Amino acid sequence: MANITYAKHERIFLKTHPAFNEKWLHKRIEEDPSILGLGDLLLLASERAQERAGRLDLLLVDPEQDHRYEVELMLGATDESHVIRCIEYWDIERRRYPGYEHCAVLVAEDITSRFLNVVSLLSGTIPLVAIQLNALQIGEHVILDFVKVLDQRMLRKDDVAQSELQTTERSYWVQKSGAPIIDMADDLLQIINEHSGQKLHLNYNKYYIGLTDGAHSRNFIYFRPGKKHLRVVIRNGWTDERAARFEEAGLEAEQRNDKLVFNLSISDLKKFREFLSVVIHEVVTEQGS
Repeated sequence: MANITYAKHERIFLKTHPAFNEKWLHKRIEEDPSILGLGDLLLLASERAQERAGRLDLLLVDPEQDHRYEVELMLGATDESHVIRCIEYWDIERRRYPGYEHCAVLVAEDITSRFLNVVSLLSGTIPLVAIQLNALQIGEHVILDFVKVLDQRMLRKDDVAQSELQTTERSYWVQKSGAPIIDMADDLLQIINEHSGQKLHLNYNKYYIGLTDGAHSRNFIYFRPGKKHLRVVIRNGWTDERAARFEEAGLEAEQRNDKLVFNLSISDLKKFREFLSVVIHEVVTEQGS
């Protein structure tokens, strides 16, 4: 602590700065997309051509969760045309690649209150993140500070329900994630049916693997297969007490609103099978299944 000293900073604006421009900012994010604060993302494409719609600045991907981020950069303040372009590119990409979850990301040096008021009207309809870039100069150094001022990545429940209409088959997920990962969903289904009053089946679609009783979706538990693990989501499953039990068991869980989410490798399923059977029994009982 004795070597840490205070240094006064000065905010600069890249839009009017003679030494920096949008191309320079592109390069910094391409080198390390994690500086945006959206997680450990990888660069999939830069200046990606969009049919009859210009070029998307950056396309980033979270390979573990199959999430894609359509990123638009703007030096200076946000304006209406830039917001429309950002949403348009997001829409093009999600239609082109519906097997992924997509999020529109707008980065600007000045996120105006008018912009926030407008995009708040889209809450629950378009997954959108707004990030304000603060470029800070300290002596001869420039620091890029990215601050999320809006994060509405969660869609409304009826939007999730619409994705259930895009059905597919088991072979789609086997090709995408491999048979051993999909076999894990079968094993968990077996545990669910050990405790359920009605026999449930896996319901395959392009966004996740859910449950069905043959007539209706029963997605109180659903799965998102990855390359190395199966992501398990329990709706209305998060409680502090249950989270503490996961921690005690040695299985890492996270909270997404009211959801309890965790990843399982093939070895994890064998190791935690008894523990998961108890948790699933509780969830099935809570859901009245």
